[in-house]
Amino acid sequence: MTLNALAIALAAPTLAVAGFVTYGALRWRAGTRSLRARLEAARQPMTRRVVDFADIADLPVPVQRFFRAVLVDGQPMVTGVRLRHRGHFNVGVGKDRWRPFSSDQQVVTRRPGFDWDGRVSLGPGLAVRVHDAYVAGEGVLHAALLGAITVANEPPTPELAEGELMRFLAEAAWYPTVLLPSQGVRWEAIDADSARATLVDGAVRVTLLFRFDAAGLIETVQAEARGRRVGERIVPTPWLGRFWNYAQRDGMRVPLEGEVAWVLPEGARPYWRGRIDGIEYEFAQ
Repeated sequence: MTLNALAIALAAPTLAVAGFVTYGALRWRAGTRSLRARLEAARQPMTRRVVDFADIADLPVPVQRFFRAVLVDGQPMVTGVRLRHRGHFNVGVGKDRWRPFSSDQQVVTRRPGFDWDGRVSLGPGLAVRVHDAYVAGEGVLHAALLGAITVANEPPTPELAEGELMRFLAEAAWYPTVLLPSQGVRWEAIDADSARATLVDGAVRVTLLFRFDAAGLIETVQAEARGRRVGERIVPTPWLGRFWNYAQRDGMRVPLEGEVAWVLPEGARPYWRGRIDGIEYEFAQ
């Protein structure tokens, strides 16, 4: 074998791996473009273009306090937002195994929808790409090793759609005009520091419990039950999100850090911890 032939033979596996990685990246980007095109196609016009505090006069007191803490009367409504996150994701089943992730998320506020495009690192050169989305009333959860080898792909069931719309509503702390009654959210008083919010999108209806801190900011959001995969089954499980480190962004106070957990009989088990690396808003014109 000549030196040139030997060099080619030794390089072939490396070239094959590089080609597979490139194929996975291209395939994943195409899927992202397709999902986000569907998200845009489902967009609806904004009927109320500015915040009007007259609309909140009959809301539960902690909810009124929240809106006055995070919004300004007369500011434009959020129609969309792009978020970039960085943090750690718990990929463990029996025990915790936290791995770093980065993500890019596109949100449209009417019709409610989002696409979370995440990259969870499993080790050097090895990552799982994840689409977690709610598009036109349908939930999407798809994970693929290197963007090419599918490791999870949930069917579009009513339970998945409900879980993804719950996520959209819980994350409204990042796009708070969505929580106004003019945007379709209905509030129910609970006590001096909490209230329930209900959002309906087509056939999908979700309700979450919001708790507010002394400054009026969202501290936690909780669902009595959200679908959690356990082996081959989907098990309704209490679900909890926490927010902190609020800051001004485009005239609104929004949290820059958060955590999400399943609430199990033995206690809360966090699976997502992250911070905002970037946030860009679209407003009603």
